[in-house]
This record gives sequence, C-alpha cells and structure tokens, in this order.
Amino acid sequence: MPQTAVDGFCANAQYSAFMKHLGVVLLYALLVVTAAAQTNPSLEATNTVPNGRKMSLQDCIAEALKHNLDVQIQRYNPAIDLFELRASYGTAYDPVLNASGTYNFNVQPGGFFDGIPLPPETVKIDTFNAGIGGELPLTGLQYDFSGNIYQEHILESGITTPNSIGSIGVKLTQPLLKNMWIDQDRLTILVNKNTMQNSEQGFRYQVITSVTSVETAYYELIYALENLKVQQEALTLSQTQLDQDLQRLQIGTLAELSVQQDRSQVAQNQANVITAQSTIETDQNTLKNLITDDYSSWHSSDIQPAETLSAPLVLFNLQDSWSLGMTKRPDLIQYRLNVEKAGIQLKFDRNQLFPELDVIGTYGWNGDGLFYNGAFGQINQGSAPYYSVGGQLSVPLASQYTRNQFKSDKVSYKQVVLKLKQYEQSVLVGIDNAVKTAQSDYESVDATRQARVYAEAALDAEQKTYAVGKATTFEVLTYQNNLTAARGQEIRALANYEEALATLYSQEGSTLDRLGINIEATP
Repeated sequence: MPQTAVDGFCANAQYSAFMKHLGVVLLYALLVVTAAAQTNPSLEATNTVPNGRKMSLQDCIAEALKHNLDVQIQRYNPAIDLFELRASYGTAYDPVLNASGTYNFNVQPGGFFDGIPLPPETVKIDTFNAGIGGELPLTGLQYDFSGNIYQEHILESGITTPNSIGSIGVKLTQPLLKNMWIDQDRLTILVNKNTMQNSEQGFRYQVITSVTSVETAYYELIYALENLKVQQEALTLSQTQLDQDLQRLQIGTLAELSVQQDRSQVAQNQANVITAQSTIETDQNTLKNLITDDYSSWHSSDIQPAETLSAPLVLFNLQDSWSLGMTKRPDLIQYRLNVEKAGIQLKFDRNQLFPELDVIGTYGWNGDGLFYNGAFGQINQGSAPYYSVGGQLSVPLASQYTRNQFKSDKVSYKQVVLKLKQYEQSVLVGIDNAVKTAQSDYESVDATRQARVYAEAALDAEQKTYAVGKATTFEVLTYQNNLTAARGQEIRALANYEEALATLYSQEGSTLDRLGINIEATP
C-alpha cells in the first residue's frame, strides 16, 4: 500500500506537470497567432468612416477656397477699396457740366424829364449760361470752359429795339507752388490706391492662413484616425493578455492579482479608445468648419482622408527661405505699404507749407448783334477776341497747424519705418524657427520609427519570456504600454512634420505658389 500510494502520488505529479507544460505550450501558440494577426495588414483597422466623403488634401483646399467664410469675408475688401478708389478719381477729375437760363420781364412806367412826358418802357431779357469745368491730373490744372448769350428786347413808344451779346472762352488756373505736385484730391487717390493694394495683400494673407489651417486640420484628422488604430491595437493586446491569463488562472498557474492587473489595463485602454474616438469627432468638425459655409449639410457626413502621413524629404535652405519671406509674405508687404502711405501723407504735408501761387489765364471771343444769330456769327468769326494773364499769391502769416502737422507726420513716418524693420526681423526669426522645427521633426520621424520597432521586438521577447513563466504580468503590460506609446509617438512625429512643413511655407509666403493657387483679389 505505501508503495502504491507513492506510485500514485508520483503519477499524479507527473500528470499535473504535463498539463501545466501543455497549457504553457498552448498559450505560447496563442500568443504567436495573436502577434501574427497584429502585424498582418489585412487584419488591421482602416480609416473607413461610415457615411464618409473620401477627400484628398487638394479637395479640402479647393472647398475652402470656395466656401471658407473667412476667405469669403476678406474677398470683399479689395472690391470695396477698388470702388472707393474709382470714386475718388471721379470726385477729383469728373468734369462738371452746368447750365442755366433766365427770362426777365420788366415794365418801367412813364414819367417826366424837365417837364417832358416820357412813355413807359417794357424790357424783356433772355439769358443763357453754360460751362464745363474740372481739374486735370498730374499738375492740378483747373479749367473752366464757359459760354453765355444775352438777348434784350426794349419796347418803347411802340418801337422794339433788340440787342444780343454773347461770349465763349476758357479760364485756366495752374498752381505753381502749393497744390502743384500733390493736392487733397491726389492725396485721396494715392491713399485709396495704397489701401486697395493693402487689402489685396490682406486677402492673400487670409487665403494662406486658411489653407495652412486646412492642411493642419487635415493632418490632425489623419493622426486622430491613426491614433484610434493604435489605441484599438493596445486594447486588443490587453484583452488578449486578459483572456490568456484567465486561462492560466483556471489551470492554477497564475495568481488572481495578475488578472486584476490585466482587467485594469483593459479598462484603461477602453477609455483611451473612447477618447480617441471623441478626438476624431472634434477634428472632423474643425476641418468641416474650414471648408464649408453650410455646416448643417456636412454634419452627417464625415471626411475620410484619401492620404496618409508621410515624411517627404525636403532640402532646407535658410537663405532661400529668408529670400522668399522678404519678397512674398503678404503681411510684410502690408507693412511696406504702410510706410509708403506715411510717405504720401508726408509729401502732401510738405507741399502745404508753400505759399499758394497760381497763374491764371483766360481766352475767348465776344459776339454782338441784333439777334442770336448775329452774336453767334461774330463769335464764330473770332473777330472780337479777349484774353487775360495774371496771378494770385496767398501767404499764410503763421501756418502753425500746417507746420506742426508736418512735424508730427515726419516723426510718425520714422516710427512706421522702425515698425517695418521690427517686423522684418520677426519674419526672419519666425522662418528660422520654422526651418529648425521642420528639421527637428523630420529627424524625430526616423527616431520614433526605430523606437517603435524596438518596442515591438521588446514586447515580443517579453511575451516569449512570459510564456515560459520567467516574467510577470506587470512586466508584459509595461512593454505593451511602451509599444502603444511608441506607436503614438511615431504617428505624432509624422503629423508634426507635415504640419511643420505647412507652417514653414506659410512663414515663407510660398504656400500659394507651392500649391499652384492663383487668386484674383479684385473684379
């Protein structure tokens, strides 16, 4: 009996050891199958979105150029300023036609002169005046072409005496000092032209800003979708680990504490998946808001990016980027236009310091006759010319306002020049930072890719160690978390690099040229 008991005990121990070994082998086989499924592209989740619109980055940019509300609002400014410019030309140089006509009837009662009775007198007068006046550009020459005709009929003692007088001529007034090379009308025109150019650059800047925002939102959406895949893979890993450890718990090779650790990790990964899904929804709304002016029509359809994150090799050249920024940045051009505008005002102020000296000349022909045709005939013959040449001088005795206004605008001009220099420097610094960021992000792409590969290899090695009972559940979960973090950092680095390139191009002002976008700001 004792021997039999011992034999039975030995047999049971051998059987138990065999079953444990078999369980370990089966679990190891399951791990291998799970790992193969995780690396098999056919089993990976895709970016397919229910009710989605598959769109490339170019598609999104095209939609934004047509429907982005910021772009649409800004697009009106150049048109408004163009109409203001045309209006100022009209105010300054549109000729003015004026005409008038009067009829006068007057009866003078009779009277006495030295005792002699005088008969009553009836006077009828027709008067017509017409003229065209205005100002010419460049020198401020003022012109006034005018003509008049006077027809008088005097009825006295039954006898009508007609008389007609007329003239036609021109009066020219040319400023020689004040208001010669610039006056208030030309100041308004130059300022409005500057304003229109400024708003054109403002429109270009808005387009660049909106396009860059679309690029950033597009890459953020791709990142969010890829991050959801990473979190789903992490959940699959932790769930597989939990399922395997439950089997180990049932056969008595694992403690309850390890299973609780697995369950905690699964719950945490489930929360991460929910957060990743929420981020996708937010990023969807961000991109939709940038590319449409009718959000309600896009609400039920999600954008499915047709592109993936990549790391295109770009040869960075700081000097070339600086050159582009100095010549193409719309906001920098706006600062230069502000300097130009201040210079125009200063030019006007300087001219207003001069005394007003004008030369005035007239020339024309007179006509006289009994009736209209007689007066018109003589005017047509040019037999009775008239002309005059003269000048007028006006000198302010103090000019306190004009002189101090000139001094104020002169100081303001120096200030605007310094602001331009300051902004140019900030542009150079911004481009320098953008280049360095893009270079750093490109290097991070390769570094994070290697980190992800090493994390995958480390997890695989740890799982094999765990399968033979030489590692703990906590250690396996730690390696799983490391892999999830490495995968997230890799796609984050890819998105950062794509966004860094978009930012660099916007800093250079080369966004539109690189994307082949040609815009017309004014009608």
